[in-house]
Amino acid sequence: MSVKIKNLTRTFGQQKAVNNISFEAHPGEILGFLGPNGAGKSTTMKIATGYLSPTEGTVEVCGIDVVKHPLKSRSKIGYLPESNPLYYEMYVHEYLRFAGKLHGLKGPYLSKRIHKVISLCGLEREQNKKIGQLSKGYKQRVGLAQAFIHDPEVLILDEPTTGLDPNQLIEIRQLIKTVGKDKTVIFSSHIMQEVQALCDRVIIIDQGTVLTDHPIDQLQYKADEQHILLETQFEADLSPIQEIDGVDQIEEISPLNYRIIAHSNQDLRYFIFKVCAQQNIPLVGLAQEKWSIEKTFQALTAH
Repeated sequence: MSVKIKNLTRTFGQQKAVNNISFEAHPGEILGFLGPNGAGKSTTMKIATGYLSPTEGTVEVCGIDVVKHPLKSRSKIGYLPESNPLYYEMYVHEYLRFAGKLHGLKGPYLSKRIHKVISLCGLEREQNKKIGQLSKGYKQRVGLAQAFIHDPEVLILDEPTTGLDPNQLIEIRQLIKTVGKDKTVIFSSHIMQEVQALCDRVIIIDQGTVLTDHPIDQLQYKADEQHILLETQFEADLSPIQEIDGVDQIEEISPLNYRIIAHSNQDLRYFIFKVCAQQNIPLVGLAQEKWSIEKTFQALTAH
C-alpha cells in the first residue's frame, strides 16, 4: 500500500521541474507534500498518478510500477487534482456513478459505494443537484467523493481544502483523518494550519529538490536555532544581551517588543534574564517563540 519514489526527475525543455527526488509514503500515514508555487509538487503528483511520465527514475504504487502497469497502478489510487475537473451538467449522484463505472464498479456494490461517499462527504442534501449549481466548497466535496468512490489504497490530494469555509474545513479535515487511518495519503496544501493539523510527516521541496523530510513533531526551521521573545517596560539599551554567547541578532518586532535569534544547544532565557537583572533592563516578558510550520517553510524556501 505504500508509494515509493526513487531518483525521480522530470524535465520540460531545459528546465528540471523535478530533480532526482526519492521518498516513500506509508500506510496509515498522512504525508504533507509542501513547496512554493513551481516547486515541483503537482508534477510529482501527476507522475505518481500516471498522468505524466518521468524523464528518469521510478514510481511504484502498492509495488506496481506506474509506467509499466499504468492501469493497474491507477486502480489503487484516488486522486483529487488541484483544478478539480467536474462535469457541471451532471447531477452529483450521476457523476459519482459515472466515476465508479470508470473504475469498474457495478451493481449493488457501486450503489453501496455511492451511498457511502455521499454520506462521508456530507453531500446528502446536494446529491440531486447539478454540480454546476453547487458552491465552490461543495464542488470540492464532490471531487473528494470521486477520489474515494472505488475505496483506493492510496489517496493523492492536491489542495483538497481549497474553497471550504471554516466549518467545512473542520469536517473535511476529520474526513481525511478518518479515511487515512488505513490508507496511504499524500496531501498537498498551501494552508499551513491544515498541514500542521492533519499530517504525520512533512516533505518540503523547492526547485524540484527535497529540502527536508521529517515527522511533523521533529520539524525545526534550523537544528539549533531558537527564537526568544523579549518585552521591556520602556526603551532600554539591549546591547549587553547581544554579547551573550550564541545570540546572533536582536530584531525589533514593535515598540518595546523584540525577537532574539540565537544558536545554542542551551535554553538562553536564563542567561538573558541574568543579564537583564545585572544591567537593570526593565524586563516585562521573556518566552520561547512558539514553533510553527510557517517559519520552517519560510526559512527553507526563502531565496
